[in-house]
Amino acid sequence: MKPASSTSAVLCAVLTTLSALAFGGLSSAPAAAAPSVVCNKYCDARDPALSPQDRVPVTTTVSSRSIALHFDDSDAMGWASIDNGGSNDRVWLDRSMDGGRTWPEGSRLGDTAVPSGGRGWRTQMYNVDDWNTQGVGALRACGQPAGGSIACTPWARTTWNAGSRSTAAATALMMSFDRGSKLFGGNGWWTGANALTAVIDNIRISGMGSYTYAIADMYEKNLNAQGGQFRNEYLDDTGWWGLAWIDAYDLTGDRRYLDTARADADHMYANWNNTCGGGVRWSTNGNYKNAITNELFLQLTSALHNRIPGDTVYLERARNEWNWFQRSGMINGDRMINDGLSDTCANNGQTAWTYNQGVILGALTEFHEATGDSGLLTTARGLADASTVRLQTDGVLREPGEGDSCTGDGPSFKGAYVRGLGTLNRHLADRPYAPALTRWANSAYDRDRNPLDQYGPHWNGGSGTTGYGCQQSVLDLLNAATG
Repeated sequence: MKPASSTSAVLCAVLTTLSALAFGGLSSAPAAAAPSVVCNKYCDARDPALSPQDRVPVTTTVSSRSIALHFDDSDAMGWASIDNGGSNDRVWLDRSMDGGRTWPEGSRLGDTAVPSGGRGWRTQMYNVDDWNTQGVGALRACGQPAGGSIACTPWARTTWNAGSRSTAAATALMMSFDRGSKLFGGNGWWTGANALTAVIDNIRISGMGSYTYAIADMYEKNLNAQGGQFRNEYLDDTGWWGLAWIDAYDLTGDRRYLDTARADADHMYANWNNTCGGGVRWSTNGNYKNAITNELFLQLTSALHNRIPGDTVYLERARNEWNWFQRSGMINGDRMINDGLSDTCANNGQTAWTYNQGVILGALTEFHEATGDSGLLTTARGLADASTVRLQTDGVLREPGEGDSCTGDGPSFKGAYVRGLGTLNRHLADRPYAPALTRWANSAYDRDRNPLDQYGPHWNGGSGTTGYGCQQSVLDLLNAATG
């Protein structure tokens, strides 16, 4: 986000003081904390008459009153209005910095009443975002007839950092970036690695670099968490982080990200053992061999070889991984990949999750880049042909057992799938999966999106919540359909 000018910053401090006096200085009753004044291009409480635009994205009604949220997209500010009412009806704005989940209690930005004899009124203009504190915001308009009930519009935002489908989805995802923990959703670990990867991919594809700050913030804040260098006892978690730092290195050229990806890959290799003839175990506390951990290891070691001049170590590890994986039995007769191996080292028949079908596509594509073996792309294409058919419902990708929630691990799976499918698609001359990716993206945009460009779990529509797992997945989809 672009910074405020020094003049605006000074004016912001003055207005904050005046605001505190206005909200708390004349009342003997306990007062709500004064809302902080935000200054970007302009400071809060600007006259809407000065706006060169008036876009109304959302409205609501209460007791015959019409309540509307207005936006000045060019200046990234908004205001609220109430109409068809009467004297002493009230109107105000709420501002949230976490996608509408919370907002300062009692803040009521611009709270004002319809003058005596009037039928409508409006607030002053307020900023949506806080560029000085990396606050990615949203506004809603609220109103209350005199003596009546409160009604509020849905949350929405300006087109600032949201000028396309994918950048709007990226901005909605960044509303879940916790400015304290520097993780998505407050404490998301491997899912946070996927969210960061989706944001980085969007920067590369869209050219909008507003959220590049999240890379260094996330890295520096969490480098020493858990086992350090983004390692822990779950080797798939470590693999997701390793790939995120490969992406970060590709975008920034910062060597520390590549070094951390190497540390992650080495940690995974230290957990390769002879159970079932090879492979990386899922956890340091057991010997379960599963698909996702080993697919991630194949992709990460291949990626490291492709970025380290003269490497032979990671290439050899990648070769050994693929030789073991393709013979392990996890790829079933339908060319779908089950979750892992049983205690007897046979395919355990557990759910063929979408991410198991997708990560292998990105891994084989990366391994092809490392070896030049065109047969790897042929194998990947066969797997993709199977999964794109078997994982669709009514022509749209759907997770096996897909639920209505966006919390937990599952909502991130589809994103990993389409990311891998998109990677393979870009490496095939005829782009065979572009029609499916476009169809799924169009369906999600048309059927699974709210006014804040937040998406739910069902890309073909239906009830469900929102959350950063679903948002990461749809950003991966929009990236894949665009890139």
